Amino acid sequence: MARRVVRLTLDLLEELDAPCRTCAVWQLDPVRRARACTPREAAEERAAWTSGVLREWGSCGRVVLVDGRAVGHLVYAPPAFVSGADAFATSPVSPDAVLLVSGYVDPVHAGGGLGRVLVQAMARDLLGRGGIRAVEAFGRTDLVPGHGPRAWGGSQVAGCALPVGFLGGVGFGTQRPHPLTPRMRMDLGSVLTWRDEVEAAFERLRGAVRPVAVPAAERSEPPAP
Repeated sequence: MARRVVRLTLDLLEELDAPCRTCAVWQLDPVRRARACTPREAAEERAAWTSGVLREWGSCGRVVLVDGRAVGHLVYAPPAFVSGADAFATSPVSPDAVLLVSGYVDPVHAGGGLGRVLVQAMARDLLGRGGIRAVEAFGRTDLVPGHGPRAWGGSQVAGCALPVGFLGGVGFGTQRPHPLTPRMRMDLGSVLTWRDEVEAAFERLRGAVRPVAVPAAERSEPPAP
């Protein structure tokens, strides 16, 4: 399978086969979020939001394509663009961070590392912009202490948060704890250090297996026949 990570565009947004394709609860303020809307209206709100962020801030997501089909994505933006962030008990997001809003990988491709690939692509994008120190996200534990799985009910925004287990597995640590929706953080400086260490280790490995060239003056001549 050929896989490729590309920038999120409005055309790709329409192609995404994901439950959150027609969900705009992150992008709506509390008044508009409380008002019922059809999936089509939600999709239009999400497209309008994406268009505005692309125009005012630039790229706000990454999409992974497998054999040309969109099978996963991440959406991120400065918290000022994300009205839904105010619904969390652990808000606000730190002023030096971008907010990872949502993400999804097709269950058919789950477990193949595509989520990690998307997070790394997001980190490379943000590191290249300068002035952004971290990415934060509201995690979802799905547990109520002593009561098992959480029934989110009307809390749509909380239900759209990414699982704590996924965030922890790709480099996020807890910034502000909460039994249900902790705020988690990944410092981009640590991502850069990790990338440099991996590249250095790879170079050392290549050096270990690469034949060392011997100067011509030091080469021994083969014995005369």
